[in-house]
This record gives sequence, structure tokens and C-alpha cells, in this order.
Amino acid sequence: MVLAIVLNRFRNPLFQGLRWRLLLSYLLVMAAIMAMFSVQVYVFVSRRLYAQLDAELQTLAQSAALSLSEIKTEGKPYLDKVDKVPWRDIFNRDRHSLEWFRADGKLLARKGAITLHLPPKLKEQNIVVRAIPDEKTFQVRAFTISVHRDADTQQRPVLEGYIRASQSIEPVEQAQLRLLWGLGVGGTIALGLVGIGGLWLTEYSLKPVEQSFLRLKQFTADASHELRTPLTVIKTSVDVMMNHPERIHPKDAKKLAAISSATAQMNRLVEDLLFLARTDTSVPTARREWTKVALDEVLKDLVDFLEPSAQAKGITLIAQDIVPMTLVGDAMQLARLFSNLLRNAVLYTPAGGTVTLSVTRVNQVTIIQVEDTGIGISKEQIPYIFNRFYRVDKVRARKQGGLGLGLAIAQSIAQLHKGKITIQSQVGVGSCFRVHLPTVQLGDVPPANRTSTLQLATPSRPAMRNS
Repeated sequence: MVLAIVLNRFRNPLFQGLRWRLLLSYLLVMAAIMAMFSVQVYVFVSRRLYAQLDAELQTLAQSAALSLSEIKTEGKPYLDKVDKVPWRDIFNRDRHSLEWFRADGKLLARKGAITLHLPPKLKEQNIVVRAIPDEKTFQVRAFTISVHRDADTQQRPVLEGYIRASQSIEPVEQAQLRLLWGLGVGGTIALGLVGIGGLWLTEYSLKPVEQSFLRLKQFTADASHELRTPLTVIKTSVDVMMNHPERIHPKDAKKLAAISSATAQMNRLVEDLLFLARTDTSVPTARREWTKVALDEVLKDLVDFLEPSAQAKGITLIAQDIVPMTLVGDAMQLARLFSNLLRNAVLYTPAGGTVTLSVTRVNQVTIIQVEDTGIGISKEQIPYIFNRFYRVDKVRARKQGGLGLGLAIAQSIAQLHKGKITIQSQVGVGSCFRVHLPTVQLGDVPPANRTSTLQLATPSRPAMRNS
């Protein structure tokens, strides 16, 4: 029940990306720690297994060292006297192998199932052995000791020979394999539990941040809504005064014009902030107003509306491949999205440039492309262009009345319609914005608006906002 609540919270689009990034980072850190721990455990246990095997082989070799003199005297027949050999209780002929060598390394006798055609070498070593019947290879662990006898004088002890005890490392490999399976299964289960705990920890840690953000969003929406009335009063009063120039002193005309311009700019800022606040917090409510939109008509209307301003700057505005197509969404918001992109393209394209609007269809996705031959955007600025109040050319945007919210609003509208905006740009060459919108079926429209989708929503003149 708790997991279901947490997962339901993760579906909330607000902070959703941040939640998943935090959870992924937490899982990656824990996975790295667990991997390092597993490697250390595997190495430690493997070394202990080999140390145990070496100790067993060393004990066997030391027990067989007592037989070296008898083997030199009687030869291999001595090994058949099972009741006389001192190492018979710890020797397993199916698993162990013993070899006796002279001081010059020549083999004297061999006992066991493993045959090694190598000279003796002190201490432990791994040897690859090929089985004759099936030509398969397997590894053998060998441990060699030297046998000395005391000299009659004060000289160093005399080397009598070597004893080599060997055994297949298959039991060690089987133990390592079981250890790997245990670590893998245990690590997977532990990582799953860590993921479940991470969901709760991520939600718990982000809860106060989300609450503060929501309060800030609510304050922005409330403040924007409350500011609309006084701004409207100011704008109306100024417009009334400017409609009667005979009552205005010539020195006050410029002041009233500045007040009117500042009021209009403030009004646009308030409207944009209110729109962003509403889209951040009221996505389900906004979708209830969706209808079937003739996108080609919306785009053609935008081109007709913006063409005079483009021609005034000496810019060619081209619309191509605008074939009839429909999408399910909010017509006014879609118009605002493409209006912001086209206005930005016209704003940042110098005289003599070209702005091209085109549409393509790829499977179930409609791609609307706005390409210009403007100043372009550097690679360092591209990650920030959709941030609110960010402006590529601050001087030009400020002169044109830009607020730095146009692209943020466009991205918000695209995401609201389950789409995205991608960009390719090169400084001095131009920019290309691509809006990817899914082709939504009528079944995705709420039942309350099924009847209203029978008529296409094609506004004759969409409301325009400076970007």
C-alpha cells in the first residue's frame, strides 16, 4: 500500500524528472558500493579457499617426505605396501597425486590419478593439464617441498629430493561459482530492496522542497491574478488620456507613452507568469478543454498574421508542406506555441534573411519545423534557452520588449501536449526548432468533450504574445 502511494506520487509530472534522477543516482551509488563489497568478499574467500587447499597439499607432501629414502631403495613397489606408507590416511587416490623426485629433478615414483610432465618447482603453482581421452583441459594446484638430510660436518644440509603433491582445483571452482551465484542473487535482492527504500527516501527528502515550490507557484499565480486588475485600470486610464491629446500638455505626451508601454509590458509579463503557473499545477484541468484542432489552419493563420511584420524587417517568411492535418489539443495554446517560435525567428534574423515553416509526419508523430537564417545560438547557451527569463541576445530582446518567457511557454505547451522541442543551431548560420507532437486519437479526449471534437477549432486570429 505504501509502495503504491509512493509510485503514484512519482507519476506526478511536477518534480518527476528530479525524483527519478535522485533515485537513479542513489541506486548507482549503492550498486557501486555493493559491487565493490562483492568483489572484496569474492577475492577474500577465494584466497582462503586456495590457502586451505595449499595447507592440505603441504601436509600431504610433508607426510610423503618420510618415504623418499624407501622409494630410493625399493623403488615403485614400495608404494604398493599400503599398510606401511605413513600418508595413507590422508591420501585420496581419486583426487590427490604424489610425486617423488631426486635432487636433480628426475622422477622416482608417482602415486595418484593426475600426471604432470613438468619438473618440480618449489611452493604452490597452478598447472593446466590436458586429459588424454577427451582432450579437455583442467587446472591442477601443485605444492612442492624440498627434502634435506643433515650433513656429517658443519656444512649446509644436503638436498635429497623433492615431493610434489597436487590436486584438481575443481572443488575450489565449484565453491567460487556458488559464491558468485550467492553474491549475484543476494545483491539483486538487496538492490531491489534498496530501490524500494530509495523510492520512499526520495519522496521523503523532496517533500519539503516540493511544498515550498508549490507555495511559490501558488503565490506567483495569485500575485499575477491580483496584478491584472490594477494594470488594466492603469492601461485603461492611460488610453483614455491618450485618446484626448488636446487635454495633455505636450511635455507629458512622452511620459504617458512610456507609461503605456511599461504597462503593456507588465501586462504581458503577468499573463505569461499566470500561464506558466497554471500549466505547472493544473495539467489535468487543462486537458479537459482539448478539442480537435486543424493544425494546418492554425499555422496558415500565423503566417498570414506575422508576414507583414517580417516584410517590414526585410525577412522572407515561407510556409511549405502545410498539408491538412488535425491534432487533439488546445487550439489557442498551440497557436501561442508556434507564434512564439516564429516571433523569435523573425526577431533574431537580420534583414534579407529567411524564416521557413514546414511540417512532416513520421509514423505517429507530427514534426513542425521553424528554421531561420538568423544569428544562431552557441552550444554553451543551448541547454539554457528554455529557462525562464533567459535571453540569448539580451540587448536586442530588451529593445524589442522580450521578457525571456517565450521559449519557456512554448516548451511548457509542447510538454502539456505530450510532445517535445528539439533544436539545432550554429552561430552565424541560423537555428532550427522542431516541435514533435504525437498524433492523439479521439479516444484520448475526455468523454465530456467528445461532442465538441466534431467541429474543428480554427481561430481566425490567435492571441499573440511577444517572446
